Amino acid sequence: MSILFVKHIDIEGPGTLDGFLKTKGITFKTVDVSKGESLPQDIGEFKAIVILGGPMNVYEEDKYPFLRSEDLLIKDALIKDIPIMGLCLGAQLIAKAVGASVSTAKEKEIGWYYVNLTNQGMEDPMFRGLGNEFKVFQWHGDTFAIPDNGAHLAFSKACANQVFRYNDNVYGLQFHLEVTKEMVREWLDAYSDEILSLNGIVSRDEILKHAEEFAETYYKQAEIFYGNFLKIAKLDE
Repeated sequence: MSILFVKHIDIEGPGTLDGFLKTKGITFKTVDVSKGESLPQDIGEFKAIVILGGPMNVYEEDKYPFLRSEDLLIKDALIKDIPIMGLCLGAQLIAKAVGASVSTAKEKEIGWYYVNLTNQGMEDPMFRGLGNEFKVFQWHGDTFAIPDNGAHLAFSKACANQVFRYNDNVYGLQFHLEVTKEMVREWLDAYSDEILSLNGIVSRDEILKHAEEFAETYYKQAEIFYGNFLKIAKLDE
């Protein structure tokens, strides 16, 4: 296997990453820890790890024991110098594993928002070909601190810490690259209470409308991210 996906809930899967890797002929294994599937004891066979999102908090280890196992997996991957990309919850889990805090954000970001690159972000290979500002899909109420010795790569108006890099090949992204318009619809159904909690700041209809209009552009943008990460992980040289 080339890539390990760690999945936390049925509706938050690899999404567009699945199809992209298949077109590249890159094999992968998905472990859904919410279904009791075990993380591999030996991760040495994997060339990279992608940790997906989920509705749980990183500190809910008593409620979700698999989070403890993931913490150990991340630390093992760091020792073995295996590239990692974390999306939303995945980014927060990486931050926690390397000693950075994860806390409630000042406000929730749910919907489509612009993020901007820092000076370090503009020079980082992860963002090659994307420009200094781009729109992403957000769904989070927590945020991470930038790890000690980590690089702060992107920010948004509502949330200062959108992306960090740790070492040369570990990335935490607060936003969701992987969503399809079908996934967006599923999340709106499953997490409808969160939309209500926004008190009209953004509506379900607005999010869906933008998902339809922006889908093709977003998929192409995601493919640039994926291609850059594969080069960083030495899977597409």
